[in-house]
Amino acid sequence: MDALSGAGPRRARGRPGARSSGVRAPAAPWARFSAWLECVCVVTFDLELGQALELVYPSDFRLTDKEKSSICYLSFPDSHSGCLGDTQFSFRIRQCGGQRSPWHDDRHYDTGAPVSLQREPAHYFGYVYFRQVKDSSVKRGYFQKSLVLVSRLPFVRLFQALLSLIAPEYFDKLAPCLEAVCNEIDQWPAPMPGQTLNLPVMGVVLQVRIPSRVDKPESSAPKQCGHENLLPAPVVLSSVHELDLFRCFQPVLAHVQTLWELMLLGEPLVVLAPSPAMSSEMVLALTRCLHPLKFCCDYRPYFTIHDSEFREFTTRTQAPPNVVLGVTNPFFIKMLQHWPHILRVGEPRMSGDLPKQVKLKKPSRLKTLDTKPGLYTAYTAHLHRDKALLKRLLKQGLQKKRPSDMQTALLRRHLLELTQSFIIPLEHYMASLMPLQKSIMPWKNIEAWMKDKSEVEIVDLVLKLREKLVWAQGHQLPVKEATLQRAQLYIETIIGSLPKDLQAVLCPP
Repeated sequence: MDALSGAGPRRARGRPGARSSGVRAPAAPWARFSAWLECVCVVTFDLELGQALELVYPSDFRLTDKEKSSICYLSFPDSHSGCLGDTQFSFRIRQCGGQRSPWHDDRHYDTGAPVSLQREPAHYFGYVYFRQVKDSSVKRGYFQKSLVLVSRLPFVRLFQALLSLIAPEYFDKLAPCLEAVCNEIDQWPAPMPGQTLNLPVMGVVLQVRIPSRVDKPESSAPKQCGHENLLPAPVVLSSVHELDLFRCFQPVLAHVQTLWELMLLGEPLVVLAPSPAMSSEMVLALTRCLHPLKFCCDYRPYFTIHDSEFREFTTRTQAPPNVVLGVTNPFFIKMLQHWPHILRVGEPRMSGDLPKQVKLKKPSRLKTLDTKPGLYTAYTAHLHRDKALLKRLLKQGLQKKRPSDMQTALLRRHLLELTQSFIIPLEHYMASLMPLQKSIMPWKNIEAWMKDKSEVEIVDLVLKLREKLVWAQGHQLPVKEATLQRAQLYIETIIGSLPKDLQAVLCPP
């Protein structure tokens, strides 16, 4: 099944409003757009159908019925959330119908990107801008609509910034505005790890740096430089993906070590929050607290009872799956009482106040609907609460009004030290099991290797080396010419050591 449609090859797309003097060949329509986004969706509220998919752009992007249903339900806050005005959040859904081959080349990006930022091969991210305002011209009395960016990239900061620019304009001007924005995105350079990119959209230039796996910590943010040729001056985003960890973890700082342990172990966890924005940010923050390790279990930043995996996740006939669920409906407290860990987060306190820390409680204390904020778990943490960290962040940091980015940097450093304290002993142990580097160098003294080898083994080596050389040359792999020549010399050395009859077989005249 192809990457962007339910069946059959992807046909050429017309681009309303695009300039006719395009520079790309027509064989790869929307190639640059699809390097960033799969599609853009508009979800509205229909009196008869409920949430309904009003628009998918580009128009020939094909979603399965299950994917459409998931996007519709996950693009609106649960009725318990009571979100009025504008709100942003994100979700993650399983791609249906098997993996689809991408239409753009992912290899260059994925080989250079940190493992936690590589494209999702089997899931879609949905980045949502939802508006609910009173409108007397609508029968229900409210305008309710969501603009959703669907992507395989976990660039939550970038796509939220993009939505904050385009969604208000779209709600005023509708389809023509969306077409123009998509055509602008189709002119963007592809995301490339280690590069700072200027991304123009709606008269604004977003400047971002795509992280690379070889980055040092101080090189993660783009540096402001001269852009005399750019009007207006670029808006510099400090990151394409990082969240304000301190703001996300404020109410649970007392249990941050315990939560880090639960994430490291891949334990099932439910996050019950007052809104999709809080639930999605908390889930994403939890999954990213293991940096530089990648959280490899499933996670859903926002999940509803209408999700197609609802029965799979709530069944009591088997152990809870290894997934982190972000929910807003208190009904989940009743449905998921058999889960080992439930984090209930309350409404945020007023800015400037010391946040009230949630308490650690036994699962038996869970009550339906009116559950108090707290971490409900029977798990006994191996790490003790870091009182010095709490003092620096809460009393010294908040009371002295330390900037939020500095607070986040302190917390991120602490989490990184926790992860490194876990990784380093493992690395030392694994290193003790490995042979010395000089013993596994590919350019060993070949004659010494051949001394105790049979003629069959030596001939087999020649055939395999030749096969690899042909494959490297035929597929134009990025192998240096000097390396290929050195391998050819080794083949000749090996053949020269064999009896004349075998040499004649391997090198016929």
